[in-house]
Amino acid sequence: MAAEAKAKMLEKVQNQDGFIAALDQSGGSTPKALKLYGLDESAWSSDEEMFDLVHQMRTRIITSPAFNGERILGAILFENTLDRYVEGEYSSRYLWKEKQVVPFLKVDKGLADEAKGVQLMKPMPELGKLLSKANDQGVFGTKMRSVIKQANAEGIREVVAQQFEVASHIMAAGLVPIIEPEVDIHCPDKAEAEALLKQDILAELDSLSTAQKVMLKLTLPEEDNFYRDCIEHGNVVRVVALSGGYSREEANQRLSRNHGMIASFSRALTEGLSAQQSDEDFNATLDATIESIYQASKS
Repeated sequence: MAAEAKAKMLEKVQNQDGFIAALDQSGGSTPKALKLYGLDESAWSSDEEMFDLVHQMRTRIITSPAFNGERILGAILFENTLDRYVEGEYSSRYLWKEKQVVPFLKVDKGLADEAKGVQLMKPMPELGKLLSKANDQGVFGTKMRSVIKQANAEGIREVVAQQFEVASHIMAAGLVPIIEPEVDIHCPDKAEAEALLKQDILAELDSLSTAQKVMLKLTLPEEDNFYRDCIEHGNVVRVVALSGGYSREEANQRLSRNHGMIASFSRALTEGLSAQQSDEDFNATLDATIESIYQASKS
């Protein structure tokens, strides 16, 4: 990607009001996303047909007049979406060229089995090849998710170490990683887990060079403004919040109390959208949703 385009994307993500749209449901979460959209499993008979349907859903969202760079800073795509087209352009290029929305790519391969109260990321043997493809298609950054289910200090340390280790390869490839160590909203000792997580994240951030830039995607915390130190850290481009299973209303309320955090919602973004809606109803619903998330992100 041209240095000029990358600089414009960085400026937008770092400084503009708005939020990141998470459109990266992958293999395991796609049937659930389609069901919420009004399409049950009888609507497809193979994985390819399922991914065709979810791409149609995403295309409908991305091409909607409500979806543009005025309120949406970036969008996270799944690799299958990266390989597909929107109105004749690669999805990632369409986002930036037509909508002024910065493209990100989900690079993790899913979660390992739970151990020490956490789920690490599965190995990513093809990461180098995927980062090369992302660069070729004008992608700005990446996203990868781990999950914390208990306040286990050792497990949390392993999650953060793995995230920053993979992030070092992503930064070396010239991309900005979104580090996502999600704390499960049903974690019985969520506040304690968040305290351990923040301590480990700050230690890793302090070890980066000035030139190394990351983003953080974190569960909305129990204590308002808990991640202020991360938001203000010199190596952090932006701290974004995941909705994590909260309803959109609750996610927006929690987000509006955490100043400097912006949304990166997935299910909460598509809540209320349906394959059966007319374009007029679909666009009106999406517009109202985007506006509510935008306002919560501005707080």
